[in-house]
Amino acid sequence: MKMKANKILSKLIILIILATNIGCDQVSKSIVRQKIDYNEKISVIDGFVTLIKVENTGAFLGLGNQLPRVRYIILMIILPLIVIGYVLYYLFKNNTLSKPLSLGISFAIGGGIGNIIDRILYSSVTDFLHFEFLLFQTGIVNIADISITIGFFILIYELLINRSELKLKTAK
Repeated sequence: MKMKANKILSKLIILIILATNIGCDQVSKSIVRQKIDYNEKISVIDGFVTLIKVENTGAFLGLGNQLPRVRYIILMIILPLIVIGYVLYYLFKNNTLSKPLSLGISFAIGGGIGNIIDRILYSSVTDFLHFEFLLFQTGIVNIADISITIGFFILIYELLINRSELKLKTAK
């Protein structure tokens, strides 16, 4: 009974993480669409964070923004939806995934869904955050992009940690 309750709780937590990522992304984009003009620059943290509203018709850094409409729909909406659907199915069916791995996947999927919603509703993704660090700067991104990035960092960290733990166990 306790095992079943834990499974239900873990699935509920995944749904909450997904909904939170998607919700934060969509709310922030809605505010930006309503309150900021295109290419308007608003310094949030001087020399570090700037708001700049742009529409990205492609994927990461505008890749694919010149695709014909049919290819755009296939490569930027349908294919990602198939992948997300499969990964969600895997996430909910597999009870052996570690918590960090489930968390990373949930963040990446939540961000992916946020950007796909934009592509379906607006034929582009609203980007608005630009970060400058001492040695480098980012492109203009959104909350979904940040969720995807956090998810991938968690996945990479978890896979590297598990891999090194497996090596230690087999060496003993």
